[in-house]
Amino acid sequence: MISSHLLLILLSLSLLIGCQLGTEDESETYEQTTSYKRVTSVIDGDTIELASGERVRYIGIDTPETHHPDKPVECYGERATERNRELVEGKEVELVSEGENRDQYGRLLRHVFVDGTFVNSQLIWEGFARARSFGEPSKFHQVFVQMEVVARDAERGLWHECS
Repeated sequence: MISSHLLLILLSLSLLIGCQLGTEDESETYEQTTSYKRVTSVIDGDTIELASGERVRYIGIDTPETHHPDKPVECYGERATERNRELVEGKEVELVSEGENRDQYGRLLRHVFVDGTFVNSQLIWEGFARARSFGEPSKFHQVFVQMEVVARDAERGLWHECS
């Protein structure tokens, strides 16, 4: 049986390899961009606001709702928001695009990295988020799904407290 720590290492390596390799000709599907911006506030567990006023929605994950116009605050939503705040608020983050540039609400869609941490995956690993694709799946989708299974099996975060 593989320990959780070993699995985390293997999944992290998969992420690094995926970042390095990509597809043979990614220019046919999208133009990947990377930028560095300061986060001024955290809207919820998967959305941040930059110093420019631009809002960014994390690609490939979904956290429990805290600000949805048609839904009440969901179980573990406040904790997911707080964890996101701990990870990124007030910090310079690396934003990496993939696929669609914006969602239906006009938010930028990005993978977010801070201080060597892939925030999207960290939130799933710790049980604050689920792996979710809205439209075309992210190149990390299968890794995110595997991380969610491990978090659920270990009853981390929302998997422990929410039914």
